[in-house]
Amino acid sequence: QVQLVESGGGLVQAGGSLRLSCAASGRTFSSAAMAWFRQAPGKEREFVAAISWSVRTYYGDSVKGRFTISRDNAKNTVYLQMNSLKSEDTAVYYCAATNSPIVTMYLKYDYWGQGIQVTVSS
Repeated sequence: QVQLVESGGGLVQAGGSLRLSCAASGRTFSSAAMAWFRQAPGKEREFVAAISWSVRTYYGDSVKGRFTISRDNAKNTVYLQMNSLKSEDTAVYYCAATNSPIVTMYLKYDYWGQGIQVTVSS
């Protein structure tokens, strides 16, 4: 059974940092693209960042320059370093995996974590 488990969320003040982790189990994701999406109350799921099997990275416009995605294939884990956090970053963050070359669309993702809350206080 494939599982993606997020960790590292919580409450942080505006301007602070958090690092999210997503540990995959049940299969190897070294050949898959991994991504982070987020969803705030009353809003649609939003693309945050993705990293391909070749370590090419993609970012949503709202997080460019502040967030960094990385992966450690030996640990089957993907990370999201979030700096200069803003109140508008408050959301549930989801880890996802796909074999599709289209990495910015959530409908292309086959595997999802349960989500983790990130709250940024202003």
